[in-house]
Amino acid sequence: MLMCDHLHPPDPYNQIVESQLRETGFYYVSQIGVIKGQSAMINALIERWRLETHTFHFLVGECAVTLEDVAVILGLPTNGLLVTGPTMSSFEALEAECLHQFGIAPRKTNCRGSFIKLKWFRGLKDRIMLNDDVHMQMYVKCHIMLLFGTILFADKSGTAVHWKFLPLLRNFGGIIQFSWGSACLAHLYRSLCRATRVDCKEMDGPLTLLVAWAWIRLPFLAPIPGNPRVFPIANRWHNWDCQNYAYRYKTLAHYRRLLDDLQEGQAYDIGYIDLDVISLAIRHNSVIWSVTVPLISFECIEWHATDRVRRQFGLTQGVPNQERDLGASHGEVLTGPKNQDWADTHSLWVMQWTNRYSHTLSDDLEHLHYPLEIYMHWYREAFGDHLQLSNLVFEENPEGPPPPPPPPEPPQQGVEYFAPYFRLIYPIVHTSPDESIFSQITPLNSSNDNVNGITTSNGFSHTN
Repeated sequence: MLMCDHLHPPDPYNQIVESQLRETGFYYVSQIGVIKGQSAMINALIERWRLETHTFHFLVGECAVTLEDVAVILGLPTNGLLVTGPTMSSFEALEAECLHQFGIAPRKTNCRGSFIKLKWFRGLKDRIMLNDDVHMQMYVKCHIMLLFGTILFADKSGTAVHWKFLPLLRNFGGIIQFSWGSACLAHLYRSLCRATRVDCKEMDGPLTLLVAWAWIRLPFLAPIPGNPRVFPIANRWHNWDCQNYAYRYKTLAHYRRLLDDLQEGQAYDIGYIDLDVISLAIRHNSVIWSVTVPLISFECIEWHATDRVRRQFGLTQGVPNQERDLGASHGEVLTGPKNQDWADTHSLWVMQWTNRYSHTLSDDLEHLHYPLEIYMHWYREAFGDHLQLSNLVFEENPEGPPPPPPPPEPPQQGVEYFAPYFRLIYPIVHTSPDESIFSQITPLNSSNDNVNGITTSNGFSHTN
């Protein structure tokens, strides 16, 4: 089985900067606590991921993680500017960017190529004195970069973050204008596509998003019921292992059987949420949650195939269009020197996102007779040979045999949250897109001073 253990909780932050953190759109994701994964369940999902359709294939049809899921699970902004722009592979460009934003730059030993080690950001964050807005904003930028390296765009090491995101944080007031949610979803899709390769040994990316998605869309997989008053949804399963210790030892064969036995009505809906716990700013983005467009994050291009999962949006499902071929854009990686502006390289895909309001779903299949039956006949003809997986070779749980379960705890007094599962209804707020020219984001050049071997400016210094 693939190793899928890269679920990291966000770094803690000083409550003094809460208002600044809310201003950036990263407040809710910063509230997510420790959520342990379940490697066997993730492996069972990976087996059903099809990289040509960017969907999971179950017996009852296709299903996928969508922008709606990112919004309610992580509380990230999903509408806005694309997370893209130039990447520079030189250490001098990295150094100049850090000097401009933090007044201090990491040594080469604090970097791994174009990746800055998270321990450098943690050390800088701990040293910042929160005595004015400038330093509070600097502190929040460090916190956001740590979120990128742990929750949103984590690599397999879980110890570093690519500096390509830093230029997008220059204008503190403009951070919230980016669609960080769509970038996070692009990274999850890319991780799922890579995990389907026979030579892949472990999976990285936003695994907290994937695990929580499985538990809200396929609630029979969840370890414990969720509290509908908790937002973001991911926190419904904070420390779930304290209540269901034996769940972590369920096997891949167990999850294969559950997914093979999936029946109509057990998928597609999302768990009940009290709408008043969801920020109005999050709900405002609901107008674009169903768009059928590319998902973009610098070199990463994936496809948001909502036309194949219409039932997740409460719409009638018909036979979808031919799956979208992303061509060479789907395999782009940042290995070796990649000094280019990805907004220009992917200009055709960027244009489709810019026109996203023209690609929202509508229920235009109501005039057809039995559209779902037609779809299911087509679907099982096309993919039926790969929908029953219980007969695959059994693989042992890498975590070993389960230890004796802990003694049962006495029942707690209070409300037990077992809510019916049905689709969320959000107020639709139509807005106009506000795009900007990505070419305005250019690498910085800065004059440097060298103090004890560490380049500094703006009053920061560090000595060994």
